[in-house]
Amino acid sequence: MSRHRPVSDAEAEPVAALDAVRPALSVPYTEALPGARAAVLTRLWRALAHEPLPWITAREPAYGALVLRLADGRRLSGPPSDPYATTDHVTEVRLDDTPYDRPAALLTALGIPHGAALATELDAGTASLALSRADRGAPPATADEPPAPVWAWEQSVVDGHPYHPGCRSRPGFSVAEQLAYGPEHRPVVRLGLAAVDDCLVTGEWPAWLRDGGQVLIPVHPWQSAHVLDQKPAVSAGPAAHPLMSLRTLALPDGGPHVKTTLSTRLTSSVRDISPYSVRTAATVSAFVASVAARTDGLLHVTRTLGAVTTGSPDLAAVLREPPERYAGPGERVVPVAALPATGLPRSPSWLAGFTRLALTVGLRLLDLGVALEAHGQNLLVVLDAATGAPLRLVYRDLADIRVSPARAARHGLPVPELTGRLVNDDPTTLRRKLFGSLVAGTLAATAGSHTAMGEALASAVPHLARTPDLEVLRQEPLPAKALTLMRLTPDRTGDLWAALPNPLHEEVR
Repeated sequence: MSRHRPVSDAEAEPVAALDAVRPALSVPYTEALPGARAAVLTRLWRALAHEPLPWITAREPAYGALVLRLADGRRLSGPPSDPYATTDHVTEVRLDDTPYDRPAALLTALGIPHGAALATELDAGTASLALSRADRGAPPATADEPPAPVWAWEQSVVDGHPYHPGCRSRPGFSVAEQLAYGPEHRPVVRLGLAAVDDCLVTGEWPAWLRDGGQVLIPVHPWQSAHVLDQKPAVSAGPAAHPLMSLRTLALPDGGPHVKTTLSTRLTSSVRDISPYSVRTAATVSAFVASVAARTDGLLHVTRTLGAVTTGSPDLAAVLREPPERYAGPGERVVPVAALPATGLPRSPSWLAGFTRLALTVGLRLLDLGVALEAHGQNLLVVLDAATGAPLRLVYRDLADIRVSPARAARHGLPVPELTGRLVNDDPTTLRRKLFGSLVAGTLAATAGSHTAMGEALASAVPHLARTPDLEVLRQEPLPAKALTLMRLTPDRTGDLWAALPNPLHEEVR
C-alpha cells in the first residue's frame, strides 16, 4: 500500500462544499477521484521521464519498465513513457520500494527544491479535475443546424492541458466558483463593467462599452471579487459563455469574444493582460492578418477589434472577432483541443490530412516571419460538416506569437514598428515557438501516440515546401516546453525546454 491516506485534505474538501452547493455531484466526484489521480500522475511521470530535471541523473529501460536514477541514490520506476500519449495509463509510480498513486504524495516524498508548493498545486488540481469529470456534459450534436457555436465545443474539453500536470490547477477558486465559472460546467457568466476615466484604448472600442466620457471595461466576476475590491465600482454587464481559457468569454448571438484579466495562476501562467499587449494589439492584429492572407485562404486570424488598459494588468480587456465568422454554409469551426468531442473517427488518412494542413500553414507563416503559438486552444479547424474533412485553420489570441522583422523583410512584407518581447529574429527561438506548440503539442495530442504522430508526419512531409525550418523539423529532436521544470524553477522567467524524440527519425529517412 502507498504511504499516504486514500484521500488528501484537498481531495476531501470538495465533498463538504458539494453537499452545500451541488449535492448531486458528491458521489460522482468521489468516483472520479481515482481517474483524476491517474490523469495527473500520467502527466507528472511524462515530465519526470523526459524533462531535463537536474536531480535525475539517468533514465534506463528495465524489463518493460522505465527506471530513473536520482542524484541522491534513490530510484523511481514506472511504465515506459510515450511523450505523445494522451491516455491516463500511469496508476502507480514506485520510489525505491514504495508505491505512490497520488502525484502530490510522490512529489512530497521526493523532497526536491520547490516540490512542496507544486505538490499542493497538484493535489488541488487533482480535486478540480475530478470535479470537472464528475460534471461532464454531453458534447454538442454534430448534426446541429446551424452548427454549434465555438463556446459549446469548448465546454466539452474537460481535462484541460493534455501534457501539463497542472492541467486543472485553479488556485484561488472555491468549489462554488469553479462550478460558476469553469466552461466544462456549462455556466453562463455575468460580466461586470468597470467605468474608468483614465485609460489607454487601441483599435475601436464600441459605443455600448462607453458611458459618456467614461470607458466601460468588462470585468470577470472572480477578478472583481478577489482582486479589484470594488475599486473602481463594477456594475452588472452582459451574460457570456466562458471558453477554455476561462477568462475569455463569448458574448451571445455571435458577438465578439471578450478577453478579461484573471490574476491567478491557471496551469502555468497568471492570466493578466499587460499594458504592452494593449498598446501593440491593433498593430499586431493588422500585421498578422496581412501575413495570413499569403496562405491562399488556408488560414484566417480573428482580428483584435479593440483593447483597453488602465495601466495595470489587473484591469484590462480585449475584444476579438468570433471564429465562427470564418466558417461558411455547411462548415463548422472547432478548437483543435475539442476535436474528440466531434465524434470524428480521426482515421490515419484524416490525421494525415490535418497534419499536412497545419504544417503547411505553420511553416509558411514561420518562413514569412510569424511564429504562432499554435496549441490546441489557440488553433481552430474549419471542418466540412458532412464529411468532417479539415478545410482551413483559424488562429486566435496573438499575445504570445513572435515576429521576425528580418524574415518578413526578406519577403517584402512591410514590418510595423514593434518592440519588446514579440520581436525576435533568433531562428531557434522562432522554431521552438512553433514546433513546441504545433508539433509537440497540437499534432501530438491529436495523434495521441508516438506511432500515430510519426505516420502522420511522414505522410505530410513530402508535400511541404522545402525550407530550412522544415529540415530542422525533420532532423532534430522536437522542442517542447519543460512545463514541470518551469514550475519547479520559480526564480527563472521565460520558457525552459525539453528535447523529445522525433518520430520523423524513424519514419523518414
